[in-house]
Amino acid sequence: MVNTVTQKQHATMDQFSHRDNQLLIAGRTVSEVVTIAGQTPCYVYDKSVIKANVERLRHYFPQISLHYAIKANPFSPLLSYMAQQVDGLDVASGQELHLALATSMDNRNISFAGPGKSEREIAMALASNITLNVESKTELQRIIEQAEKLDSKANIALRLNPDFELKSSGMKMGGGPQQFGIDVEQLSDLIEPLRHPRLVFQGLHIFTGSQNLRPESIISAHNNIFALVERLVEQYHFQLHHLNIGGGFGIPYFPGETPLELEPIADNLQQLKKQYAHLLADCEIILELGRYLVGNAGLYLCQVTDTKVSRGKRYLITNGGLHHHLAASGNFGQVIRKNYPLAVATQMKSEQQEVVDVVGPLCTPLDILGSNISLPKAEIGDIIAVYQSGAYGYSASPRDFLSHPAPVQLLL
Repeated sequence: MVNTVTQKQHATMDQFSHRDNQLLIAGRTVSEVVTIAGQTPCYVYDKSVIKANVERLRHYFPQISLHYAIKANPFSPLLSYMAQQVDGLDVASGQELHLALATSMDNRNISFAGPGKSEREIAMALASNITLNVESKTELQRIIEQAEKLDSKANIALRLNPDFELKSSGMKMGGGPQQFGIDVEQLSDLIEPLRHPRLVFQGLHIFTGSQNLRPESIISAHNNIFALVERLVEQYHFQLHHLNIGGGFGIPYFPGETPLELEPIADNLQQLKKQYAHLLADCEIILELGRYLVGNAGLYLCQVTDTKVSRGKRYLITNGGLHHHLAASGNFGQVIRKNYPLAVATQMKSEQQEVVDVVGPLCTPLDILGSNISLPKAEIGDIIAVYQSGAYGYSASPRDFLSHPAPVQLLL
């Protein structure tokens, strides 16, 4: 089947315009951007798109704190900019903690999640006075031991694996057996250790899944989260300073997908805050988002280095591929490969279309950026743009595979 979705038909391309037959990024033509980068391939992230994403969320969720999950994109200039836009940062490794500490974010608004934290990472977190999201009884004991060793207090929150899941999510991280968090039915085993004088209990972290485009699914998860919290507060008498309800907000990648509708989610959250006001009088509600904040702000740019026809199929061979952008190649979680939205960024007004495969330079048939896709006719030297590349691109790809040069990253 040929993917014939045009630029105007694809909602995920609307954040970027074009001029003089070229894609515009942060007010510059793609040729100017490549000149600034000094090469292709490159990633470019547009600050104005990030800012618009944050402003949209502020509009719909004015009394909710926004945290940025660094794992979505840890590029230092982008992270420094993001720290000025959001209320907190969430890290998942010691190196991400170093990156977060180098920003303007108050350490008290940095949290550390993830199973399997090392003793070294726990010590780093304690010395930095950030909040540790506890993932197991063993990890809680290690935190106590490190706090005693360092003669310090430990700010902690409990990451819970709830007894429900986020339906229709791209990646489930709650419900059923999980490596993430503490099963709610095992919580009673932690109540006695939680009374340790070295521990400062801050709240709960309940993350159920990611990449969801169905508001009704997110609403259902929020309803279940608040009902669960009420049950736990009644049972264990928790005093919550914050409640991290995760994110799960998806962005559209593929034909037929539409942007997530925020209004019904916001309306429901407002009702939940009223319904559970007796629990949440002094409790900060946190939305932890990554992809939704930066995904649509990024483009991956590569150059056509050759064209060929093989037994009736036309190929555009580029200097970019799966080693730089594993997700766009379909090798980062897709069961059935689908094309990310692509454009010939130097032929934005061309009327002449052709059906092509866009492939990279690697010696593997998995190195595909676009399969059987209709694009404006491209020649050697034209620039291919892969949209929706601001999250899980550069840092989530095997850049050393076949030892090709790494891409440059830019924030404009």
